[in-house]
Formats: sequence, structure tokens, C-alpha cells
Amino acid sequence: MRVTKTMLVCLCTVLLPLVAKAASLPAVKVEKISERVYALLGPIGLPDKHNQGYMVNSTLIIGERGVIVVDTGFTDKIGQHLAKTIKTITSKPVSYIINTHHHGDHTLGNIAFPGVEVISSAQCREALDSTAMEWIGVVENLTGMKFPDTRPVLASKTYPEDSRTKVTLQGVKLELWVPQRSHTVGDLLVYLPKEKVLIAGDIVVHKESPQFRDGFVKSWLGTLTAIQQTEFKLIIPGHGPLMNKAQFTQFHAMLDKLYQGVEAGYKKGLTDSEVRKSLDLSEWRKLHNFDDFMGGNINRTYLEVEQANF
Repeated sequence: MRVTKTMLVCLCTVLLPLVAKAASLPAVKVEKISERVYALLGPIGLPDKHNQGYMVNSTLIIGERGVIVVDTGFTDKIGQHLAKTIKTITSKPVSYIINTHHHGDHTLGNIAFPGVEVISSAQCREALDSTAMEWIGVVENLTGMKFPDTRPVLASKTYPEDSRTKVTLQGVKLELWVPQRSHTVGDLLVYLPKEKVLIAGDIVVHKESPQFRDGFVKSWLGTLTAIQQTEFKLIIPGHGPLMNKAQFTQFHAMLDKLYQGVEAGYKKGLTDSEVRKSLDLSEWRKLHNFDDFMGGNINRTYLEVEQANF
């Protein structure tokens, strides 16, 4: 069959809307917490061609003349996607960005907000500076896409490890809490005392498995214990739906039980693989990304227990 110019034009007319649709990022799920606090929830899952690397939660805090954004996504495109959503909620400009930790899915969207002051822990800034290009490589590899305009934007204001600092940004009172190393070397939590809301980054995730790859499990558990003692009504986790106190207590108990199980197995002389077979992972199997993370999580915990008992 001879393909005519008219046929090609018709074919392009049909296919172009489909291509445009395929290129769209998943919608941001907006959860209004109060008149000034909104959770901007991303999809659950690992980066892939469909979500284009968008799989993180952000938070919008509306101040007197400007707004604060906590975590900005994996790429410049995701940052722009969040910026468009923010404009549907408020006309106030973004004045501050707070990064909860250095992982690219939480920080590399900073570049979509030019001229905005970025805040993080001191360790987060250092870690992002040294690993940003690796994270760009990760998202490009997993999505099969290129992001030439994605570059790191580091914090200009940082806070030290093991500190809690009360600040007022745009008239909003916050507590910036940098615990001892937990999910990463430089986590930062944001507490809103008026709403009793804790923005936890990946120290807390919901309905999916946490990832221990860069974690320090024992001190992470110490941070979870400190959170348990904090007066909060709601947690905005790094990934997954919003979490109440009972759900957080369950999450804390699961991590603690895992650590105790690995430690008990090690002290019995079991190898890493033998410890895996000895654990009750029934609750963990219900979580998204179980198969992707669980083996590495147990290995990381085993190595940490081994080092502690060396």
C-alpha cells in the first residue's frame, strides 16, 4: 500500500494527542489539612516511564506574603508540575524551600523555583552536593528519559545534627528538627505546632516499605521513639498517604520488631540468609515495594548489628 502525504497527516493528527497524554505527569493529590497547610501527595511506586520519577510527597505551607514548600520532587519537570498545582491553591509566591534529606526524589525539583531560599540540614547539603549527579543518573535510567535541565540547588541556610530550632517563616511558626542520622545522614523534620502536624520526610513512610540503603537503623529507631513522644495529630510521610498516631505506632513497632529479630538471629550465630528465613515478615509483605527493598533492608540491619557487636 502506498503511504500518501494525506495519510501521514491524518496519522499524526491521531497520534499526537496520544503522545501528549502519555507525556503527562500523574496528577498531584491535594489534601487540605488547614487553611494554610496542604499535603501534595505523589503516587506510590518506584520511578518508571509512566510516573517519570514523580513518586514523592511535598507540603505547601501558606504564609503572610509567601509560601513554604517542603520537598520538590526528582526533576525540574516535577518541580514545575508542583509549582503549577501550588498556583491553583494560592497566588502567593514561593519564598522558601525546605528539603527533608538529600535523596534526589526530594531535592532535585528545587531548580524549578529560581531565587527561592533553600533550607536543609548541614549534612543534607553536603550529601546532595556530592551525590546529585548520581541521582540524576538514577532517574534517567529508571524512566528512560533525559533531564538536561535538572541540576542541584543547595541550601543557603542549614541546621546542625541533633538540633531543634524554632523559627518563624512568613509569619508561620515552625520547629526544624534535625535528629541524629536516621533514614539518611542528614534528615530534617518540620513540626507545625499550631496544626500539630509533623512533616517527616522518609523517616516515616506509609503503605510502602521504607528503604534502609543509606539508613542508620538503631538511631532511626531512637528518632521514631522521640516522634512517639511528640504531640502530633497527623504525619505527612515522605511517601504514601497521610498517617495518624495509631498508624505511626504500628510503623514504629514493625521497624523495632525487625531490628530485634535480626539482632536475636545474629546473637544465635545465624548468617544473614539464615536470619531472613527466621523472621516473620507477614506484615511487611503487605507493603508496596516489599520485594524491591526487603532483602537490602535486612542486610543493612544485619551489618549494623554485626558492627555493634564486633
